[in-house]
Amino acid sequence: MAIEAATPRARYACDPGQSRGRLYPEPASKGRSAFRRDCDRIIHSTAFRRLKHKTQVFVFDEGDHYRTRLTHTLEVAQIARALARALGLDEDLAEALALAHDLGHPPFGHAGERALDECLAAFGGFDHNAQTLRVVTALERRYPAFDGLNLTWETLEGLVKHNGPLTDRDGAPLDRYRAHGIPETILRYIQMQDLQLWSFPGAEAQVAALADDIAYDAHDIDDGLRADLFRLDELAAVALPGRIIRDIRAAYPALDAARLVHEFVRRLIGLLIEDVVAETGRRLAALAPHSADDVRHAPSGVSGFSPAIAEADGAIKDFLETRMYRHARVMRVMDDAAQVVRELFARYSQRAGALPAEWSEGLADTDEGGRARRIADFIAGMTDRYALAEHARLFDSTPELR
Repeated sequence: MAIEAATPRARYACDPGQSRGRLYPEPASKGRSAFRRDCDRIIHSTAFRRLKHKTQVFVFDEGDHYRTRLTHTLEVAQIARALARALGLDEDLAEALALAHDLGHPPFGHAGERALDECLAAFGGFDHNAQTLRVVTALERRYPAFDGLNLTWETLEGLVKHNGPLTDRDGAPLDRYRAHGIPETILRYIQMQDLQLWSFPGAEAQVAALADDIAYDAHDIDDGLRADLFRLDELAAVALPGRIIRDIRAAYPALDAARLVHEFVRRLIGLLIEDVVAETGRRLAALAPHSADDVRHAPSGVSGFSPAIAEADGAIKDFLETRMYRHARVMRVMDDAAQVVRELFARYSQRAGALPAEWSEGLADTDEGGRARRIADFIAGMTDRYALAEHARLFDSTPELR
């Protein structure tokens, strides 16, 4: 299947004209579909702008050329649209899901998330997917008639379930939620608008999740090489990257390293996109869904890598885990960053007056769990540099994260 040409809307695509609507009914836009309107609201949100100074792997001041949460998000959106276009899905919905998927991440990437999870251990923990739902349904305060962005049901279900069902039909938590249950934020929201946690999301959410995987693989390799965390010959020892590198060197024997890396990233993204399109097309042909609900109620996800590429993807992730994410330099910085988050949480918990007025107002009248969650909301919304500035304001010594 040619991935460049647009495919007519498939019968199993989510149709913005048949959306299940918004929690707070609004008149339809004259010039935009419901899903395009979701994209626009996300792009204009405060949380989206903050992604510019939130860590992907490297903290904000390590260099201008490394990915941030914002550049990663834009790359995911581009890949998600390419996948949706090739498969006849709604491109705007796929883009909306890609644009919003990281809004719940705190400063300092996964280190910040782990630290907040520890701080909230007695109050349900911290989950960035649940926090994304919290951002778009409560914490963004821009509109006079409601809190949040009032996104469509299809966008919200995709944000919550992009990795698959959270529960079985009887409501029992699945997979990573088995141990601690479904986050309270999600449970409270579904009392107002049922997101059907037991089903898969629409195909647009599934391809957006694969777009995230593709972007991580390709662009974290690029950043890791740029940061000298590993060398090209080490990467070449991994099966799929090694094959691509050999092909490039055979075609361009005198190519300089910088162009070789760019060509590698380009080819890897193209190969992974083509594989997802082919494998998803095969699964859809076998399922023969007649509607988006047929996709939701399928016994397994309709989008994925082929078995061979799934194995190659696993090998790439294993390489990045050991050579990049757990590199001594990265771990040292992230350990310091996590400590910044823990100390901020402790100080705000001890002294509510250290919080800005809009965050401390009424805090004394809130129960312990509510106070902890509001402090976590404040910290989760911080950029890396604001978190460090706050730490420097409240403590005598703040680590240099580099």
